[in-house]
Amino acid sequence: MFLLLLTYQGDLAEIDRLLPAHNEYLRRNYEDGTFLMSGPRVPRCGGVILAGGDDRARIDRVIGQDPFVCEGAASYEVLQWNATRSAITPREHAAPGASTRPF
Repeated sequence: MFLLLLTYQGDLAEIDRLLPAHNEYLRRNYEDGTFLMSGPRVPRCGGVILAGGDDRARIDRVIGQDPFVCEGAASYEVLQWNATRSAITPREHAAPGASTRPF
């Protein structure tokens, strides 16, 4: 699994301008099962994404498609880890169209 930590590089007006495209990027990656959970950091200085899988090169390619990264508005820190315990029922991949409702 991967914990993706986004840090905004630009001002929030630039982030807000790119937000619709970033949300589309998130939607695509939820649909294909890559992303499992996401949300903004508090205070609003970036975001956090939980991603499944074990292929770091693939995750790097996915990150490179984020409009925030393409426009230089955010950078990512990638932490790879092995989940050994969870209160959430594990799944190999999220089902297409899986719920992305907020908690």
